[in-house]
Amino acid sequence: MRPTLSQRVDMSINGSPGISSKPPLADQAYFMLRDRILGGAFPPGAVLSRRRLADELGMSFLPISEAMQRLESEGLLESRPRVGTRVRTPTPDEVRGRYVVREGLEAQSARLCCDRATFQERIELRRMAEDLDALYARSAKGEREPTLEKVVHQSHMSLHMRIADYARCPELKEAIEKNQVLIFNWFYDVTAERRDLPERFHRNLVDAITGDNPLVADEAMRLHVRYGLEGIVKAVEQHSAADDWRLKR
Repeated sequence: MRPTLSQRVDMSINGSPGISSKPPLADQAYFMLRDRILGGAFPPGAVLSRRRLADELGMSFLPISEAMQRLESEGLLESRPRVGTRVRTPTPDEVRGRYVVREGLEAQSARLCCDRATFQERIELRRMAEDLDALYARSAKGEREPTLEKVVHQSHMSLHMRIADYARCPELKEAIEKNQVLIFNWFYDVTAERRDLPERFHRNLVDAITGDNPLVADEAMRLHVRYGLEGIVKAVEQHSAADDWRLKR
C-alpha cells in the first residue's frame, strides 16, 4: 500500500521505520522527479525527456513513464501530442482555485485541532512552529546549504499535517492529502521564489490554534494561507505571459 503524504514527509525527515526501504522503481522515479520539480531543478515550463531521464537515473523507460504519468495526473506535469511533456506552468486562476481549496480544508483543520488537541500535542505544535520559523529565517538570509530549502518545505508540510492529525477527523486529513494542497503550496513558493516570511509567522498561527477559541483558530489559518498569495499570482502571471507551449501543435 502506498504511504500517505504525512508518512512520506516523516520518511523524508526521520527515515522510514516500518516501511520498506526499497520501493518499486516507479515510486523511486516518482519521488526523485517530484523532488527535482519541488526543488526548482525542473522549473515550470522545463521539458522532460523520458529517455534522457531513464539514462540519467539508471532505470528503464517503463518506470520513468509510469512516474511521469502519475505526476501528470497530479497536475505537476502536462503533455501534448507531438510536443512532449513538461513541468506544468500554472495559470493565475489555477493558483487562486487551489488556494481556495487549501483555505477551506485547513481552516476546518485548525478549528477542530483547537477543540480536540491534548495539552502535550499543543506543546509539540508550538515547538514545531518555532523550529519552522527558525528555518525560514535562515533561508531568508540566503544560506545555501544544499538541503535547506527541502527541509524548510518538508518541515512546513509536517507542521500542517500534524495539525490535521490532531483535528482527529481522518476524512478531513485524507482530503488535505488527496488535494495535494501542501505539495502545490511548495510548488508555487518555488515558482515565485518566495523566501521571506514575517517573524513568528508560524508560531503566531499555532498560538491561535492552541488557544481556546476555534473561531480565532479558523480565522488565523485563513489569513495564514492567504498571506503572499497576490505575489505568487503575479509571479505566475509573468510565467504565463511568456508561455506559448500550450499553443504548439
